[in-house]
Amino acid sequence: MSLFNVLDISSTGMNAQTIRLNTTASNIANADSVASSVDKTYRARHPIFAVRAQDLAASPISGDSAESGSGVDVLGIVESNAPLQLRYQPDHPAANEQGYVSYPNVNIVEEMANMMSASRSFETNVEVANSAKQMLQRILTLGQ
Repeated sequence: MSLFNVLDISSTGMNAQTIRLNTTASNIANADSVASSVDKTYRARHPIFAVRAQDLAASPISGDSAESGSGVDVLGIVESNAPLQLRYQPDHPAANEQGYVSYPNVNIVEEMANMMSASRSFETNVEVANSAKQMLQRILTLGQ
């Protein structure tokens, strides 16, 4: 694996964690929003990641196993199937006939943990990219 591949892998990781941070921020921002119907109520969203398959045809001499990957792909963003939070607030304008208001199925504690994890993963990918860049710079100075 070349150092250029390391830069590619870390950049896909940073992209994936940026998407994860954005969906987490969206979930937190909409945690207390309500809608007039259950169908329109915001539902927590989470990105789905997959290992990007390595292109072994580009490097037939490579000793890498077929199981190793070459980055992260974002397959999409899915809505959570968890039930909505029902709160008894009969005076609320969005309350149903029984007096319950549907709030999003966002767990703030889980979202904060996701945010910290995504932030640390992003920082780790930045450090990997910086280390690869420093190694490439040192390789260039070997001939001097």
